[in-house]
Amino acid sequence: MSLLYEGKAKRIFSTEQPGVLRVEYKDEVTAGNGAKKDYIEGKGRLNNQITSRIFNFIKARGIESHFIEQTSETEQLVKSVDIIPLEVVVRNIAAGSITKRLGFEKGHEFESPLVEFFYKNDNLNDPLITEDHIQLLHLASEEDIELLKNAAKAINAVLVQLMDEMELRLVDFKIEFGRNKSGQIILADEISPDTCRIWDKYSDTNFDKDVYREDTGSIIETYQTFLNKLEEL
Repeated sequence: MSLLYEGKAKRIFSTEQPGVLRVEYKDEVTAGNGAKKDYIEGKGRLNNQITSRIFNFIKARGIESHFIEQTSETEQLVKSVDIIPLEVVVRNIAAGSITKRLGFEKGHEFESPLVEFFYKNDNLNDPLITEDHIQLLHLASEEDIELLKNAAKAINAVLVQLMDEMELRLVDFKIEFGRNKSGQIILADEISPDTCRIWDKYSDTNFDKDVYREDTGSIIETYQTFLNKLEEL
């Protein structure tokens, strides 16, 4: 098995099975597009277990992803896909960058989920782009864009339900999609407190990477508490 790709949070390896890859979650955490970076033992184990459980949860509700199975505390097998270089962000509640860009007060609840696209390009600092930009860059067709938006909203509905059962609120989240060998667009990457903004339903306490970004708590304790809530369902 050879290393195919290494990102901020994961390593991707080939396997002996055609079309199947091995993902290893790393004990590294970053913020600000890598401006802040630390090694935190146990973080990869938590994100792998959380992502595995969430992918299984959404699969049971009809949403296809690249996830196959969790194989160890830090590893999982996934289907090989060609990642579309877009970060698809769904916002239910105003927080983070949108409060600075558009002046929404933190905590403002949107009347309906807002879908935004960001161009996955570290050299450009992953800029917000329009649907016209996506087509101009030949990243996705008009039909594909509509599919991505509808899929993101469907995933949001399932995740909102999951968080509600855990007495949490899903503020926003980032997902990625890829094309499988048949050309079908499916959910990829991960869904974890690294990629979501999650608040306690009653106190608005963070259950996500903001505790690291803002130095307000232990990321290990926060993610472990989140995993415990998942396991109780």
